[in-house]
Amino acid sequence: MTSSADPATSAGAQPLTPAVRGALTRYRVIAYVVGVMLLLLLFVAMPLKYLGDNPGAMNVIGPLHGFLYVVYLLGTFDLFRRVRWSLPRLVLMAVAGTIPFLSFYAERKTTHELLGR
Repeated sequence: MTSSADPATSAGAQPLTPAVRGALTRYRVIAYVVGVMLLLLLFVAMPLKYLGDNPGAMNVIGPLHGFLYVVYLLGTFDLFRRVRWSLPRLVLMAVAGTIPFLSFYAERKTTHELLGR
C-alpha cells in the first residue's frame, strides 16, 4: 500500500474545511506574535536587564511572552486536533515557540503543507 496514514500529508490535495482554515489562521497569527515577542525578550529585554542593569523591559515582556506562549500552545493544539496530526508533530510545533526564529519556520512549513503551496 502506498497511501499515507497521516491525513496532513494529503490535506494539500483537498480543500480545507472552514474549521481547519480558521484554526490555521489563528495559529499563523499567534506563531508570529510569539516569535516576535521571543526575539524582543532575547535581544532587547534580557540585554537591558543584564548589561544595562534596567529590568523594566524584562518585567513587561517576560510575563507577556509567557502568557502569549500559552495562547500559542492552545492554538497549536487546536490545529493539531482539527488536522489529526501525530503526537510528535504536536510536540515539535509546541517546542517551536521556545527557540528563536523557529516559530516562523514552523508556521511557514505548516501553512505550505496544509494549503498545498
